[in-house]
Amino acid sequence: MSEAYTGGAHQAAAPLPTEAEQRSANASVGELLGEVTKDLSKLMRQEVALAKAEATESAKNAGKGAGMFAGAALGGHFVLLFLSIALMWGLGALMPLGWAAVIVAVLWGIIAAVLAVMGKKEMKKVKGLPQTAETVKEIPPTLKPGEQTR
Repeated sequence: MSEAYTGGAHQAAAPLPTEAEQRSANASVGELLGEVTKDLSKLMRQEVALAKAEATESAKNAGKGAGMFAGAALGGHFVLLFLSIALMWGLGALMPLGWAAVIVAVLWGIIAAVLAVMGKKEMKKVKGLPQTAETVKEIPPTLKPGEQTR
């Protein structure tokens, strides 16, 4: 037994202060606020960079998807065009071809009018970004709680 006997009680060593604790003990309030401001600025830059990267990736994927939808829409347009021509020729077997073409055109006019009315009704439901606008208004008072807002 090479250790000295202390009467049965072990004395715990005081934990060493961390680097942050040492800095806070030796730094002034101004230096600490400067560090906090620098860290906050760095954090905001990193968040903006992350948002840009995510937005770029999302925009690429959205562009690809939109291109594929456009291709599908073009294909659908040709399907409707050729089905309309087939309907016109089918009706042309029962009546003069000119009247068959007018009937098909009137059918498409009715479909367009119904879709326009439905689209107008849906557009009236659009409210913009009310919740986002409200939270954006709350940001300045949050950053400066002691300041009066007008």
